[in-house]
Amino acid sequence: MYTNKQKFMIAGLMLITFLAFTGVSGAAEGKNWKGFNDGLSKAEKEKKMILVDFYADWCHWCKVMDEKTFQDDAVAKKLSERFVTVKLNAEDRAQSVVYKEQTYTNPQLTQAFGVTGFPSLAFLDSNGDIITLVPGYVEADMFLQILNFIDDRCWEKDVSFEDYVKNQDCGEKS
Repeated sequence: MYTNKQKFMIAGLMLITFLAFTGVSGAAEGKNWKGFNDGLSKAEKEKKMILVDFYADWCHWCKVMDEKTFQDDAVAKKLSERFVTVKLNAEDRAQSVVYKEQTYTNPQLTQAFGVTGFPSLAFLDSNGDIITLVPGYVEADMFLQILNFIDDRCWEKDVSFEDYVKNQDCGEKS
């Protein structure tokens, strides 16, 4: 007979083994993904912009975004060098965050950001102010252009994303 402690340890080892072999990981997958409040803190300290990935466990396109877009070498490099990345399970009512001195459950924060579908990607400046929200799945090539547009701070120069894509810089509007 096993003691309760031994049963708990065996169950834990079995879970770790299962997760390792199935590639399943927690909500903040990979070493660069943070929780919401940790991400905001880090961004403020490092003066980096923030990407918040609002996802749901059941969302097929969220998983495709994780596997294809976020794993793309150029995207991963840009994200790790220039952004603080945050994953937020939009439907997890047990989790809460503090944003702009107010406490929200994850679903409440999701609603406050205007998210209506998944995946949705919110870009915030280093102070946590919303720059823009990008709804839906985005392929790696287009996502890299969005990252560059945000990183180059083109929105501050009143350059449209369409002009940025056409000219590949934040120069004067055409």
